[in-house]
Amino acid sequence: MRANNVLGIIHAQSYDSAIRELTATRTVASIPFGCRYRLIDFPLSNMVNAGITQVGIITNSNYQSLMDHVGSGKPWDLARKREGMFILPPYNTFAASSGNHNSKITSLYSISDFLSKARHEYVIMTDANAVYNIDYNDIFKFHSKMDADITVVYQHGRVPSTKNTMMFALDEDKRITEVSVAQPSDIGREANYCFNIFVLRKSLLEYLVRTAVAHNTSSFEKDIIQANISNLKIYGYKAPGYATVIDSLKTYYKANMALLESENRKMLFDPKMPIATKIWDNVPATYGLNASVSNSLVADGCTIKGTVENSLIFRDVVIEEGAVVKNSILMQGTTVQKNSTLNCVITDKNTHITANKSLSGDASYPVYISKGITV
Repeated sequence: MRANNVLGIIHAQSYDSAIRELTATRTVASIPFGCRYRLIDFPLSNMVNAGITQVGIITNSNYQSLMDHVGSGKPWDLARKREGMFILPPYNTFAASSGNHNSKITSLYSISDFLSKARHEYVIMTDANAVYNIDYNDIFKFHSKMDADITVVYQHGRVPSTKNTMMFALDEDKRITEVSVAQPSDIGREANYCFNIFVLRKSLLEYLVRTAVAHNTSSFEKDIIQANISNLKIYGYKAPGYATVIDSLKTYYKANMALLESENRKMLFDPKMPIATKIWDNVPATYGLNASVSNSLVADGCTIKGTVENSLIFRDVVIEEGAVVKNSILMQGTTVQKNSTLNCVITDKNTHITANKSLSGDASYPVYISKGITV
């Protein structure tokens, strides 16, 4: 099983509803992360690093920001005459009329033509609401070694609150023997949960999707994976290194703040498996004479004249003299004026905090300021 024989599929907005604060005007895939990245950068870079040369990104609405970010795919070496990167809106009339674009089955059926025309024998399919850096070639080797019909990447830990999260029981050979769909009482408990990365033959995926549509079923988790646990050889591959699912504003905050720990940064941004992103030509950050910055990540183009502690500062942020920013995430274009204090705050793009304001949240409940708001 060679990577150049694998088609990449990314679901750009399967879980928009889980993070409504950040997805009002964008897809989950285009949520900013880690000072200079978007969430789609992680699965997209992992695919390219593995040698995959054709990637389809399934989306349905609010994808202007996503298209602006990925462009022609050049930062990922996907601007090609043949194959490359494809944005896949719901052209199919079935998908358009069903009103259920967030169903994986409906989304996959809507791109039937794209799948059928692809020359590849295998498919790797992912969501975009997770942060990780995994060598997909290791998954492909595992899939071939086990002679699996479907390989599912899983993680052991806190069960996320995303809809229809699958939980697994596995035997000693890592074959999945039992699948259950998480109920509200399961959220937060320790279990083997699905990381929503799937590897299988393209022909099998097309057959399973057609069969599900013919039977008027729409749950990929229940009607394809759970229903075929006895009929197909479904194996689990445990995600290595730092890997986390973004399922709420709280976990988004926690995942960003985890980057302040050097060990997590080393695992996530391994130079042997680089995470590519849109390139910006910005000047370096500048610091005033009285600026104080500690244990923080600061992107290019920023002007820091105040105090910054334990925070992530995106591009083109201005923090004026006398302002104090602690334990916060300030997205691109945020301005914090003189003598204002922020603690456990997330500001979206182009937010303005006027002088002498004090905003404070908690790590378990950060204050969120919407895009373009002036406080």
